[in-house]
Amino acid sequence: MTLNRVRLRQLHRALAPFMVLPLLLTLTTGMLFQIAVASDRANDFFWLLDLHRGKFGQINLEFVYPILNALGLLTLLITGILMWFRPQPKKRT
Repeated sequence: MTLNRVRLRQLHRALAPFMVLPLLLTLTTGMLFQIAVASDRANDFFWLLDLHRGKFGQINLEFVYPILNALGLLTLLITGILMWFRPQPKKRT
């Protein structure tokens, strides 16, 4: 089954808004924790690792959050690359 250009764009466009927040959260918490480690204050910021791994207070998504994050990012990466490498149709003038 091949995905045509329209369906590829639809999939990419539908998934991107759902992936922005989890990816930004993962990126930000991971980066801030590494800064805390570099400044020898990691013990004060272990709560960042909980957020980074998907533990949001009473809601514990540690088992599915990384998998969903990875699958969403992989899908966006594949659809983006496929759209990028597809030749553009020539416009009629």
